[in-house]
Amino acid sequence: MKNLMVCTAAALLLFSANIVSAQEKNFIDTPYIEVTGKAEMEVVPDEIYVGITINEKDNKGKVSVDQQEQEMFKQLKEIGIDVEKDLVVQDMSSDLQSFFLRKDAILTSKSYQLKVNSAAQLGKAFQALQAAGISDVRIERTDISNIDELRQEVRVKAIQAAKKNAEVLAEAIGQKARWAIYIQDYGFNMRPYSNVMLAKSTRATMDEAVEGAAPMPQLEFQKIKIEHSVMARFILGTSVFSNGSGKEK
Repeated sequence: MKNLMVCTAAALLLFSANIVSAQEKNFIDTPYIEVTGKAEMEVVPDEIYVGITINEKDNKGKVSVDQQEQEMFKQLKEIGIDVEKDLVVQDMSSDLQSFFLRKDAILTSKSYQLKVNSAAQLGKAFQALQAAGISDVRIERTDISNIDELRQEVRVKAIQAAKKNAEVLAEAIGQKARWAIYIQDYGFNMRPYSNVMLAKSTRATMDEAVEGAAPMPQLEFQKIKIEHSVMARFILGTSVFSNGSGKEK
């Protein structure tokens, strides 16, 4: 009985191997064209995250953190920013060294993160913070709110580009690219700009404004590039008719 079971299992294994081998042979024998398709999209970031630090040392302790905070709230609200929604506290610390040296006060600092939605709103926010006497401001990062949706859109365009490439090449030799038999998705690539460079130029502009120089110019963000590529294989068929039959070969 055991010998019969072993023989049956071996026969099934051999049968399965023959099927796989036949499938591979059929695939190899099938005329196909292999192409790549690429697509890209440039998008302006619509989520800009700004780091803000209020420090009593900046004004030698003459204005408390709470006072600066209230003035910041006031200035930001005046330009239409929802401080309850778009401004969050990140950190709060005390200068203990100053406490032990001076014995009269603890100079504290507070850090926040502000989210704005455009370069124009960012410029207004910098001016509002400047009016509140706050100069420690930096751009921390940028993002795109509907990035997943845009990625899928670029992915679709990439496979469409692959099909178009296959059609053009096949037509050049009198054939036709038909259905896809294989698709390799290579994934996404994003090329953001350097936030640090923009932050430095923005900070320098703020310093100039504080010194009474020309007003802050209009800020612009470099677009973020989303790229995607795929490889696909399409079945080839002739595009000419045979013997006037009206049917394709």
